[in-house]
Amino acid sequence: MTSPDLLPYRSFIHINRNSNVSVYLQITTQIINAIQRGYLIKGTRLPGTRILSNLLTVNRNTIVKVYDELDAQGWIEVHPNKGSFIIQKVSDANKKIKIISKEYLTHYPSKTGFSYKTSNLWDNPFESSTCSWVLNDGIPDTRLLQIHKLSSLYSSNLKRKRPLNKGYNETNEKSEYFKKNLSNFLNLTRGLHISQKNLLITRSIEMGVYIAAELLISPKDIVLVGELSYFVTNMILQKVGAEIITIPVDEEGISVEAVKKICQKRKIRMLYLTPHHHYPTTVSLSAKRRLELLELSQYYGFIILEDDYDYDFYYENNRVLSLASADTSGMVVYIGSFGKSLVPGFRMGFVIAPENLILEMQKFSNMLDRQGDIFMEYALGELIEEGEIHRHLRRTSAIYKERRDFLASLLITHLKEYVNFSLPSGGLAIWTQWNSSVNLMKLREYCQKEDLFIPKSLLYQTQNISAMRIGFGSFTTDEMEKIIQRIKSSLLLLKK
Repeated sequence: MTSPDLLPYRSFIHINRNSNVSVYLQITTQIINAIQRGYLIKGTRLPGTRILSNLLTVNRNTIVKVYDELDAQGWIEVHPNKGSFIIQKVSDANKKIKIISKEYLTHYPSKTGFSYKTSNLWDNPFESSTCSWVLNDGIPDTRLLQIHKLSSLYSSNLKRKRPLNKGYNETNEKSEYFKKNLSNFLNLTRGLHISQKNLLITRSIEMGVYIAAELLISPKDIVLVGELSYFVTNMILQKVGAEIITIPVDEEGISVEAVKKICQKRKIRMLYLTPHHHYPTTVSLSAKRRLELLELSQYYGFIILEDDYDYDFYYENNRVLSLASADTSGMVVYIGSFGKSLVPGFRMGFVIAPENLILEMQKFSNMLDRQGDIFMEYALGELIEEGEIHRHLRRTSAIYKERRDFLASLLITHLKEYVNFSLPSGGLAIWTQWNSSVNLMKLREYCQKEDLFIPKSLLYQTQNISAMRIGFGSFTTDEMEKIIQRIKSSLLLLKK
């Protein structure tokens, strides 16, 4: 057996006198850690309590408590008049102490000891920056929210005297309350005819797309998407093994004629589209094309995955209803979000589909997120029931329309030499088409020197296209003016 005097206990036991954790527990934890990592092998005799207390400069009673705790947890066994020993197996009796660095005992492993699948496909496409100004692809301004109302709804649900001891039944009841109110809201605003049985609640739009793709797409299934499309959805579709074919998009949305030609040649499983304001170009799919796509879907039997990511942001009177509102054959799976205009933590995604598919999707969702956030769902349900969400959307829509128009005027005033665009009827971004002579990646570099960060995901530059999606929703008019001035300054530097 190893002599306890040969072990440098002070090298792997470090006591923080300012910690809230008691000294004896700190020592206990670090000794257990040394045992688990093979530094103290089974059969090792520990120093006497007096010796170890002197080594660590602690009271002997502290070490007595340490040994009592190790004994109680089954890490050591105490033999009267012999000492305390790490629990030993016969096969371990002749092992020698491992020579292990101090870092091995105080740090989590930097690498796995096993192999696993890696994928460049899932590399995070979102960038971060320390710049004072960061462009985005169109997000709401959380500063417009009456946070007191939301926080009071949430906290009141936490404080309710009604106990949460019914487990699943309580969770189900709250979820059904939210679904009932959400289905009423969606029927009113989107021209749908659904009940809560047609709803699946998710954490985000992307989670809804992921569940739909996992259940509806098999490897090598053909999925049609816009020639420019939402990059996260494309990543999900590639992950499930879909064969993606791109379809041209013009000023009326995705080309129905191109869809039809492919259907005549190959079996199509799904068409993914963002019809209300196509991502990223912001064009709306015309009513005529919506009806034509529904007819093609029924005739050729392909699913339409309709992503209505920003339906709530619309500034004209001629709002076009969703494809799902006109679907009579159960061919459309409709995905969206509720509360996008609220702070991120108060948003929920949803999927609308025929009841049989929702039941299957719910099984999958239960594995990913069985509990959900019942307090949040109840608070959002009350937000709908009290009419607060309608008032909030009316108030913020007027502000976002003003910001859209102001950004358009800035682009015309300062960047007309470089940029063309069409005013979008809704959404929180403007699709700007740039002169091909402007290297957008170089412009990005110069803007960063001007304290303005432009994520790569906003830039679209190939032989055939040179464009940038500029979000306006999260910026005030003063902030947008400063941003455009920085872009203008960067363009002047780029020309030199």
